[in-house]
Amino acid sequence: MDAQRNLEHVLRAAREVFGELGYGAPMEDVARRARVGVGTVYRRFPSKDVLVRRIAEEETSRLTDQARAALGQEDEPWSALSRFLRTSVASGAGRLLPPQVLRVSVEEDRAGQARVPQQRTQPGPAELRLVPEEPVAVASVPTAAVTAEDDAGASALLEVVGQLVERARAAGELRADVSVSDVLLVIATAAPSLPDAAQQAAASARLLDILLEGLRSRPA
Repeated sequence: MDAQRNLEHVLRAAREVFGELGYGAPMEDVARRARVGVGTVYRRFPSKDVLVRRIAEEETSRLTDQARAALGQEDEPWSALSRFLRTSVASGAGRLLPPQVLRVSVEEDRAGQARVPQQRTQPGPAELRLVPEEPVAVASVPTAAVTAEDDAGASALLEVVGQLVERARAAGELRADVSVSDVLLVIATAAPSLPDAAQQAAASARLLDILLEGLRSRPA
C-alpha cells in the first residue's frame, strides 16, 4: 500500500514539476514535491528518461481520448475542434506534450492539406524525427530513446486531431492554412503555468478565446 501511494505521489509530483518547469527539471525537484527521497523516485523509475516517457505517454493518451470524444460527440466540425481545444487546455495537458508530438511539419502541400508526420526510416541515436525536415527545437528536453509505443501513441494522437482539422476545414470553418501542428501548438501555448489556480484558469480561457478567433475562417 505504501509503495502504491508513493508511486501515485511521484507521478502527481512529476506532472506538476514538469508542467511548471518543463521536462528538463531535475529528479530532485520531483522527489521534493512528492515528499519522498530521491532514492524512492529512482527505485520506481531507474532513470529520468523512464519517468519522462511515462508522463508523456499518459498525457498523449489523455489528449487522444479527448480528441476522440470531441469527434464522436459533436456533430458540428467547429464545435468538435473547439471542444477538444478547450478540454485539453483546461486539463493542463498542453504543458506536458511530448517532444515527438510537437515535432511536426508546419508546411502544407499545395492543396492546403496538412502533411501527415512520418518517422524517419533511420532516426539518429536516441532521437525521433516525425518529418523529413529538421525538427523545431524544444528546450530542456532529455533525449530519451523513443520506443515503438511512443511512436504509436503520437501517431494515434496526430491521426485523430487530423480528423478534427480536416472536418473543420472541409466545412469552411477553419482557415485553410491551419495544420495539425498549429492546433497542437495552440494547446501548448494556451496552458500557461501560473502560481494561482484561478488566475491560471482565467488566463488560459482568455488566451484560448483569442487563439480560436485566429484559427477560424472568416467570409471574404
